Amino acid sequence: MRSVHGISKDKLEKLLWSVALPGFGQLLNKRYVKGIVLIILEFAVNVMSHFNQAIILSFHGKIQEAIDQTNFLWLMFYPCLYFFAIWDAYKDAQGENRPFSFLPFVFSAYFVTVGLILSPTFTFMGQLIGPIWLPILFLPIGIIIGWIIKWILLKISSNSSEPES
Repeated sequence: MRSVHGISKDKLEKLLWSVALPGFGQLLNKRYVKGIVLIILEFAVNVMSHFNQAIILSFHGKIQEAIDQTNFLWLMFYPCLYFFAIWDAYKDAQGENRPFSFLPFVFSAYFVTVGLILSPTFTFMGQLIGPIWLPILFLPIGIIIGWIIKWILLKISSNSSEPES
């Protein structure tokens, strides 16, 4: 299996389809029930939270309208659902599964959720960032923290598995 930067092309394909729509990677992995459940959940959370409307308003610079339209109680489910679906598709795809590979996904979900929670009131230079852009800005923080914790845990586990002299 050919790879791109250490990720098999199969894993990358499943990961990217799950980024496009949670559940698609599971369907490609032949996990049909899980894929359909994730698609239904994504659709339900999307509709109930008015997520697409918030995206459209945010792209048009109407941040306060996006905040007003958003049902945050529903949208709070989206980051965990989204990143779980991506990780699950990645995990189930062919190729090596490295220890602690879930950590960047988990911390991404945490930090995107924090960004979402702060988005109705968080301003930068007097401007609201909103329920779409602030969570996106928090994403790299979650990825980096997840990678750092993964790296630390891999170092600890490799040191503990080395025989003592």
